[in-house]
Amino acid sequence: MQTEHTLPDKQEPLRILVFSGSLRKASYNTQLAKLAAEVIEKHGGTVDFAGMSDFDCPSFNQDLEVDGFHPAGAEELNRRILANDAFIISSPEYNGSIPGFLKNTIDWVSRFKPQPFNEKHGMLMSASPSMGGANHGLWSLRVPLEKLGSNLFSSMFSLATAHKALTPEGKIADETLTKRFEDNLVAFMNSVEAAKNYPCIKKAWVEFLGERPDPATGRVE
Repeated sequence: MQTEHTLPDKQEPLRILVFSGSLRKASYNTQLAKLAAEVIEKHGGTVDFAGMSDFDCPSFNQDLEVDGFHPAGAEELNRRILANDAFIISSPEYNGSIPGFLKNTIDWVSRFKPQPFNEKHGMLMSASPSMGGANHGLWSLRVPLEKLGSNLFSSMFSLATAHKALTPEGKIADETLTKRFEDNLVAFMNSVEAAKNYPCIKKAWVEFLGERPDPATGRVE
């Protein structure tokens, strides 16, 4: 007997955590993150907006891990990653790489078992007054997140000369660039929706391919 699979009439909206990887109050990356939140809501998604200060942590020290201790910032990021379907980080670039405090928080969050980045979809953005738009920093940011099993969207967005590209109201001045920004976000949302509502094959993440899993090195349980 042949059976038919029917889809629900109305699917739940995507829930996406959006946060700036900068601690600076007047950060261009915070402005870009707010623009991303507007686009997501415009296209039917639900935004959980946060600032890096919500997730700030003391320097990682494994000696502090007593009785399951995690800093409050790591607890908060872990909770909000798990509560959402995907995440978007708009991060600055420090000396051609990832900001130390952001990497530090990722290191703390990776200690949760199971750790929340595994199989979670993410998108990376950046904004900078430089001509490169902090793009080098995003490539550095991809490394730890992909190491932890995140499914990062292939198209990253870097806003160059952000001090000129953003209007006093915090919008992208150039219409062509605005459309490209929105198109990137919509494409990301479509990929997350497909993975959420039409799953096909799931791949297991292993930290060291070809080696036997070990509790001392594993991040997924």
